[in-house]
Amino acid sequence: MAAQPTSRPGSSESQADDLLILLAVARTGRFTTAGESLGVNHTTVSRRIAALEQALGGRLLAKAVGGWELTELGRRAARAGEGIEFAIAGLSSETDSPEHELSGVVRMSATDGFSAYIASPAVAGLQRRHPRLAVEIETVTRRVRQYRSGLDIEVVVGEPQVHRASAFLLGEYVLGMYASRDYLAERGIPASVEELTRHPLVYFVDSMLLVDDLDAPRRLVPTMRDSISSTNVFVHVEATRAGAGIGFLPCFMADRHDDLVRLLPERFAERLPYWMVLRPDSLRLPAVAAVADALRAQTAGYERELLGRSAV
Repeated sequence: MAAQPTSRPGSSESQADDLLILLAVARTGRFTTAGESLGVNHTTVSRRIAALEQALGGRLLAKAVGGWELTELGRRAARAGEGIEFAIAGLSSETDSPEHELSGVVRMSATDGFSAYIASPAVAGLQRRHPRLAVEIETVTRRVRQYRSGLDIEVVVGEPQVHRASAFLLGEYVLGMYASRDYLAERGIPASVEELTRHPLVYFVDSMLLVDDLDAPRRLVPTMRDSISSTNVFVHVEATRAGAGIGFLPCFMADRHDDLVRLLPERFAERLPYWMVLRPDSLRLPAVAAVADALRAQTAGYERELLGRSAV
């Protein structure tokens, strides 16, 4: 929906437009950002949301840290908006070129490493055949959302417990302990778990870790003190390369760097699954199904890197 709604206020067409406006606010969390995506100003967004609340007889949005969140009534209304969006996309697909070119925007979320090394090349390959296809990737490391308004695809670590959604196992990856060659030359190479625990750990911020499957260092080496902690795995890699300590890193990211050495691979080889979650209505969209298939194929083709290589 790119243009400002022109339907007569109070009409069924107007309420359909208002549901799509609500959906935009649900996806962005802000009136201003939603308005920019729709080609209207934030006062128009606010006015149309207020009109929809009056028509439906209740609050649709609640103020939260960092933006707006849907109320229970708002979630039901947003699902109706998604139904309208799905119907519009279905009409658009019927007018595609004879080559069945895919178009539109697919919205997904995934971890930093998966987004960079699997999702990005998978989408780029798909776009070479379908240049009208756009994909928005939100990089997060969290549990799957129980209400996934605004996202067509979620890729998460660990098997998700979901309702009214489909979950597919994409593949597995391995985490290992790594240190830089310069760090080991200065501090020595740990030959046992006991020696390794004397070194500082580079990993996630413990208090902000939202995925239980990623708590392995706290379980395997609970006495390691934290060095540099971050919510971003690229920071883990670069901090380890800079000599901040021993990093617990995805092998498919660490093995790309010749200055990193894997330590005690027989003791530290945490194997974790990537799962893909899709809403049933999203999966019926050709563009979403194509992106999902591309992610499956790219993950399968990247299996050797995901499982890592032995220590250097």
